[in-house]
Amino acid sequence: MRDWTVGGAGNNMRVIGITGGVGAGKTALLGYVKEHYRCRVILADEVAHLVENPGQRCYDELVKLLGTEMLHPDGTIDKRRMAEKIFADSVVLKQVNDIVHPAVKEYILQEIARERRTEEVDFLFVEAALLIEGGYGDILDELWYIYAQPELRRRRLKEGRAYSDEKIDRILKEQLSEEAFRQHCGVVIDNSGSLAGACRQIDEKLEEYLWQK
Repeated sequence: MRDWTVGGAGNNMRVIGITGGVGAGKTALLGYVKEHYRCRVILADEVAHLVENPGQRCYDELVKLLGTEMLHPDGTIDKRRMAEKIFADSVVLKQVNDIVHPAVKEYILQEIARERRTEEVDFLFVEAALLIEGGYGDILDELWYIYAQPELRRRRLKEGRAYSDEKIDRILKEQLSEEAFRQHCGVVIDNSGSLAGACRQIDEKLEEYLWQK
């Protein structure tokens, strides 16, 4: 693979959304691109935690909705207690999502604009579980679907995260179907084989884009 970690990024940064089912191996592949390309990776889950901190956009609204009993002594939100409360009540879950998701998207839009101004990276990757449902296809250049065979994903979740079959069944039921992922994503990376094989697929796409710059 050509070394693209040196040299100027130019003003043609491509913004790529990364999505796929749990256990597909998105984290490992994003680690690869961070190591081998001049890029930045934004994880929507990390942004969500950021915007929920004291002084940030969502904090006051969440405290008003969930109550001060949801706070640690230092004023930060107890994420474990919040998760227990919202996942036990679908109405509260929707209310929290209506507060947090727009703030996450606004933050990501601001970071995309900032990276375009600074021209320091060739690629900006955005990883989000609800990339398609959240309408990110409208604000990103393209969406990539990280695919892995269902039985492989199940084995990874059992071995890597010690998830029970019941928990895996519940998670998989809540996620989009493979057909929906493929319908909305222009690029499919098959991570059912070796990590090296999936990385070669990524190299082919990213090097193609770099030659076009």
